Amino acid sequence: MIPVRIRGFVSATLLVLAMGPALGASTQEQEAMAATQAACDAFRLRDLAALERLLAPEFTLVSTTAEVQSRAQAIQEVRDGDPQYERFENHGMTARVYGDTAVVQGITSLKGRSGGKPFAVDVRFTDTLVRVDGRWTLVVSHVTRMPS
Repeated sequence: MIPVRIRGFVSATLLVLAMGPALGASTQEQEAMAATQAACDAFRLRDLAALERLLAPEFTLVSTTAEVQSRAQAIQEVRDGDPQYERFENHGMTARVYGDTAVVQGITSLKGRSGGKPFAVDVRFTDTLVRVDGRWTLVVSHVTRMPS
């Protein structure tokens, strides 16, 4: 039996790879999009080991409220179990690769509970990734809440 976190990563990778050629995305662009979705899966599944691999040491998230969250803060939220995600899925992604840097944009659909209260929101995101030792890691993520 394949562990859930690996199945999630494989599913996300296959989805992106299947969509990539239809969208005209290069292999490198597909890999960058897969890394972005793998990070979403890691947050949803509370997979700390995957987050340690996927988030660069200097990772920051600029939230919908303009707060800047460090990698340590993002990982601590996962440890604390709040928020809890039922859905954390990217779609409508595009990617551009510039050497060992990639910019991925798209929409993330989120659903879950935070502070005991349910939430569901779509955000438009821009992620910046760098390739280190052949592996994409997220350096910066910026999200903007989309109108309902």
